[in-house]
Amino acid sequence: MAETPSFDDAARQELETIQSLVKTRERMRQEIGRRIIGQAQVIEDLLTAMFAQGHALLIGVPGLAKTLMVSTIADIMDLSFTRIQFTPDLMPADITGTEVLEEDRATGRRAFRFVRGPVFANIVLADEINRTPPKTQAALLQAMQERAVSVVGTTHPLPKPFFVLATQNPIEQEGTYPLPEAQLDRFMFALRVDYPTAQEELAIARTTTGQGMASVSKLVNAEQVIKLQNLVRRVPVSDHVASYAVRLARATRPGSPEAPEAVRRFVAWGAGPRAVQYLVLGAKARAILGGSTNVSCAHIREVAPIVLRHRVLTNFAAEAEGIDSDQLVQRLIQTIPESPGTKQ
Repeated sequence: MAETPSFDDAARQELETIQSLVKTRERMRQEIGRRIIGQAQVIEDLLTAMFAQGHALLIGVPGLAKTLMVSTIADIMDLSFTRIQFTPDLMPADITGTEVLEEDRATGRRAFRFVRGPVFANIVLADEINRTPPKTQAALLQAMQERAVSVVGTTHPLPKPFFVLATQNPIEQEGTYPLPEAQLDRFMFALRVDYPTAQEELAIARTTTGQGMASVSKLVNAEQVIKLQNLVRRVPVSDHVASYAVRLARATRPGSPEAPEAVRRFVAWGAGPRAVQYLVLGAKARAILGGSTNVSCAHIREVAPIVLRHRVLTNFAAEAEGIDSDQLVQRLIQTIPESPGTKQ
């Protein structure tokens, strides 16, 4: 009869897996750097979201290599990748797929066959998601939440792992359809992709104007990504850290007793319970990627800006005074103490 692995053996295996992940993350960053110059924090946040089984919204002007960044990560992880260009005439069936009527030449019988849409991939890039009407945007809701799509009463599971990485242009708003709060809430992180530094831009000019594109190595596969996602889920979180995440999220709600004066004055709607889940999951993934199983309040603070910025909706008073959600979230991070009744 085979012996059951002891607790120490299981813990040792998990520690070895974490150490292997840290090395893999460094190799990933090196490989991504062969194609993408700069954007180190955005890349780190994308990897955090993916290992935490979350979706991400990338906000930035055109030409900042958002699409190349996502496709490069798909290459390194050896995952299937599709890019959907969201346009005003895009229909839900163009994303999810549709039923087609086919005739069997041998028997003459006709039957419907489901033709899968581009959403059936491990990584789906929804390019300029705010260019398409709400009806089409909503086609992604079930896919993002349930990892499945329903067509003509039949539910079709999506491949595992599954990520939606969407881009949004913050400048040109004419003819766009802002994402409703219900869909924004499905994105774990909202990431701002900024311009490169002068040195990075010089390196871009030197390295990307020659012939061809640098090749990258495949470092992990779908099975290994799922294994690492499960590892993140198993990491324990203390009540102290979870309580801090809860108080941080509740402090964003203007009707909550925990809300500070700035939130009551400048916020229309705050973050919901999903924000708490993503704060904790993001902190877990951040700890694991850093080689630790000890999730701290510092990890919560690391991911708080990218979890909360699209969940804190400011009002007209904030707009009049030039205050945005990022500024309010930073105030909360600085003022909400790790333990109730203490000063930050």
